Amino acid sequence: MRDMQKERDTRNVPIDKVGVKNISYPIVVQDKSKVEQHTVARINMYVDLPHHFKGTHMSRFIEILNQYHGEISILNLDTILQSMKERLEASSAHVELEFPYFIAKQAPTSKARGLMEYQCRMCGTLGDEADFVLGVTVPVTSLCPCSKEISARGAHNQRSAINVQIRYRKHIWLEDLIEWVESCGSSPVYSLLKREDEKTVTEQAYDNPMFVEDIVRAVTLKLREVEEIEWFKVECENFESIHNHSAYALVESHPR
Repeated sequence: MRDMQKERDTRNVPIDKVGVKNISYPIVVQDKSKVEQHTVARINMYVDLPHHFKGTHMSRFIEILNQYHGEISILNLDTILQSMKERLEASSAHVELEFPYFIAKQAPTSKARGLMEYQCRMCGTLGDEADFVLGVTVPVTSLCPCSKEISARGAHNQRSAINVQIRYRKHIWLEDLIEWVESCGSSPVYSLLKREDEKTVTEQAYDNPMFVEDIVRAVTLKLREVEEIEWFKVECENFESIHNHSAYALVESHPR
């Protein structure tokens, strides 16, 4: 059968990334308290394409996933990337995984337990060298210092999303990274709160007002303390409760 993808292309245009996107697939993630956690990721897979090839073989991406079924994790991402390079005759390969990760979390006063979901990402690239980036999105509460200062009663607050990406030299648990980031808001967010807990987190946020700028600076100082982290990027978006816009701040740092 004729292989159209292998036919020669004469336009002399190499392609940086070509592949498949938005594949829903089961993966295994290391869990600090339970050894491992099974979840479902949205996966993107790409390779580069030399200018003389007309196309890549899309089915081979799925074949590689099936080859590692039940074993896809941070521990063998480099092996998967190498398989992509070899099977697709590429000089570079890229994998992106985004997945929900669940952590059992206690309410601050009642100690009621609930599962809290965090969106996490793993991005790997293998060319002449390997590169790996771990990412998390952590929701927190932020309370506006200006609103608290100028108001006779109360202060407006909002949900904030802190996005963090890191490169590191030694393994870092998702649980630890999430805890570090979560401590940098006005108050954490919980999946289950009783009335006494609502009182606690409301008062905690009121006593700890933070602008979006305060949050990214606090996360920056926290991550700079972690010797294993070589590079990080911190973004925070406050979904404002009294404005028709979001507030945003970003810091990128190479502490090592």
